[in-house]
Amino acid sequence: MKYTQQGIAITGCGSATPKQILSNEDLSQMVDTSDEWIKTRTGISTRHLASLDNSLSQLGAKAASQALSMAGLEASEIDLIVLATSTADDLFGSACQIQSLLGASRAVAFDLTAACSGFVFGLITVAQFIRMGVYRNVLLIGGDILSRWVDWSDRNSCVLFGDGAGAVVCQATESRDGLLGFEMCSDGNYNSFLNLAYQPQSKSLVHEVSIAQGGYEFITMNGREVYRFAVAKVPEVIEKALYRAELGTDDVDWLILHQANQRIMDAVASRLNIPDEKVISNVANYGNTSAASIPLALNEAVRNGKIQPGNIIAISGFGAGLTWGAAIFQWGN
Repeated sequence: MKYTQQGIAITGCGSATPKQILSNEDLSQMVDTSDEWIKTRTGISTRHLASLDNSLSQLGAKAASQALSMAGLEASEIDLIVLATSTADDLFGSACQIQSLLGASRAVAFDLTAACSGFVFGLITVAQFIRMGVYRNVLLIGGDILSRWVDWSDRNSCVLFGDGAGAVVCQATESRDGLLGFEMCSDGNYNSFLNLAYQPQSKSLVHEVSIAQGGYEFITMNGREVYRFAVAKVPEVIEKALYRAELGTDDVDWLILHQANQRIMDAVASRLNIPDEKVISNVANYGNTSAASIPLALNEAVRNGKIQPGNIIAISGFGAGLTWGAAIFQWGN
């Protein structure tokens, strides 16, 4: 196969969240907490939660449909679908289910797992397929249903998480490359700070042959260490991505961080000397939606007119793994 060099343009976005909303007042009836305690420490007021009738595939397909409509594309024109998620409906992956729901019969589809960094890692991944000339029209979806894996009796973690999906359409362009710079990092030495571990139990099959079968535990998190990690590493990775883009923080029109905690976002923006009015935040309404959080915030900001074509946007994801990364891109054609 002969490859041709081309650039990437992000031409459409969309999002979807479940109808159910759990407020801080609701949580105070479940665990020893209060609206004031949650808001002060996280900035979160409400979160959307998937019911038994909701699936990640349905949320992802709805977000993708909105993104396709904005980009002016039909599902049949999509070449590749990448789903960034840690909570697929099927352990083998849900991207193919989304492909079927959309009717994107030409598209290759696969899942990518990098937890809360998933959307950033996914954007960087799909850009390489486009830049090499392999695919022209790509759907990137970030989505998670973390409520499936939350310990709802743990007041330190259950207040944080919500469910949702966001999507963008990335298209090939010969005029320019909209992905201006990026950086990705991982460090498994800090895996214990935030994980969702498999808990095996020994099952004997025949003499001297046994296997490990079991299930996954609830999400566990060392909030203090995650905060320290994010505040130290996220500004650094954004600065590296800006350096690769030959840009400075003054060139950034909008900063969209993984919507984990308002205190983290405030601290990162302060360290980068990016003013509050340039920071996109919707964590108050959705909580931490993992791989969905950045595209959810992006979609809202585009549709309410904040983000305009040509704006330079810095995004950064950080979370379990531990993984973290940043990308600098220009919105629109």
